[in-house]
Amino acid sequence: MVKSVKKKGIALYDTTLRDGTQAEDINFSVEDKVRISRALDELGLDYIEGGWPGSNPKDIEFFERMKGIKLRHSTLTAFGSTRRAGKKPHNDPNLRALLKSGTPAVTIFGKSWKLHVTRALKVSLTENLDMIHESVLYLKKKVGTVFYDAEHFFNGYKDDPEYALKTLKAASDAGADCLVLCDTNGGTLTRELSDIVREVLEATSAPIGIHAHNDSGVGVANSLSAVSEGVCHVQGTINGFGERCGNADLISIIPALGLKMGFNVISPARMKRLGRTSRFVSELANLTHSKRWPYVGESAFAHKGGIHVSAVMKEPGTYEHMDPSLVGNTRRVLVSDLSGRANIVYKAREYGVDLTDKNAAVKRLLQDLKRLEHEGFQFEGAEASFELLMEKALHGKKKKFFKLLGFRVVEDKKQETLYTEATIKLEVDGKVEHTAADGNGPVNAMDRALRKALERFYPSLKDVRLIDFKVRVLEGGDGTAARVRVLVESGDGASKWGTVGVSENVIEASWQALVDSLEYKLFKDGKKSLKEV
Repeated sequence: MVKSVKKKGIALYDTTLRDGTQAEDINFSVEDKVRISRALDELGLDYIEGGWPGSNPKDIEFFERMKGIKLRHSTLTAFGSTRRAGKKPHNDPNLRALLKSGTPAVTIFGKSWKLHVTRALKVSLTENLDMIHESVLYLKKKVGTVFYDAEHFFNGYKDDPEYALKTLKAASDAGADCLVLCDTNGGTLTRELSDIVREVLEATSAPIGIHAHNDSGVGVANSLSAVSEGVCHVQGTINGFGERCGNADLISIIPALGLKMGFNVISPARMKRLGRTSRFVSELANLTHSKRWPYVGESAFAHKGGIHVSAVMKEPGTYEHMDPSLVGNTRRVLVSDLSGRANIVYKAREYGVDLTDKNAAVKRLLQDLKRLEHEGFQFEGAEASFELLMEKALHGKKKKFFKLLGFRVVEDKKQETLYTEATIKLEVDGKVEHTAADGNGPVNAMDRALRKALERFYPSLKDVRLIDFKVRVLEGGDGTAARVRVLVESGDGASKWGTVGVSENVIEASWQALVDSLEYKLFKDGKKSLKEV
């Protein structure tokens, strides 16, 4: 890892609240945008682009809300376009809306590609240059910081480098604080982008920035390459959210700049907030936080192969490119049929059990694990079931908190309404409990009946709630008779845990996972017996 040293400053500019909201399936409310702004400020980003106040009422309301909120580190920025053709800057509604937003910095975009000038704007090349120059000049007289986004710059430069550079000069001569080169279509590959950035830096003394999209899968690489060439301003979004394939991902760019390239972008304490910030924005976007995202995904530092785990236990650098704690992540060791003794030993230590790889229990547990996974069990997302399996291997048997005498699930459809009821009979310490419960499906009804029967003996189970339920068909060849795996996530308000069940019958597989879930709760609470309750 490169030790962070003081280098030429790199301004981090986030556009999640504007570019990010153009992504399919993302629609932030005003309150969401306010909360994300606070999170980005806590992360230590230099600029937060809040939206386009001239385009919609939501962004106008957001900027009004933000007038009463003081950011400690970040500068709020409003976004808009150059003046319209035929308009004077002071009469242009877009520029007036930018000023009305009251932000200490504004960003406007203009056309760099002749195709857009003549086909989209339908103005002369000279008029386009005037629109850029006059707009920046007008705003610069009224706002402290003005950034110019050169839209489609790389396409424009490849088409006519002389004219593309003229558009930059028009903004620079008017006083723009930074000229941001935009790969708007996301089609420029890294080597070509680097060459163009280098040529632009040789042609102008103005500060240069980069705004990359990810349509070719190289948004982050292009941004880092541009920094290596000498740009001092990087735009992107949290988690790479954005139109089409998204924008360059700041969550990957920031640690690359700070931990690998030696730029002092944010403090080490703020760097550790990357993981929680990434998850927070995903949550507000109502999108799943990808396990496989670099740096912050759950799988980013997860190890499954036994040889890998054995090496990581001796020296983390053998299979990890950096310390996960630096970005707010943790190392995870997965248990599967690929596991070796090292996986079992490492996992046991996570649960406070100190095993050596020569312990007989390790061999038993490894044999049980491989047999069960061959049958279709999967413990990567069911660590509670694994801990119970480990308990059985250590002590020869798993403590049974109750004995099932029988259960029945009935589905009754009357006209358009479906009724589901589960009846269960079980025994706890010689006492029989027979009860029933309804639900919005067979698993829900069975879960409610099981907990209803047990809560008399184990009151702490009243806190347990089923959070998530997943079913996966393991062998598609048998159609509806195929074996299924059920993964259940449960919680008690203080923690969450996962359990697993496998069977040809989805009800039986669900039963296995539900039983493990409740037994794990009791095991976790200290293996409470009937007498203790």
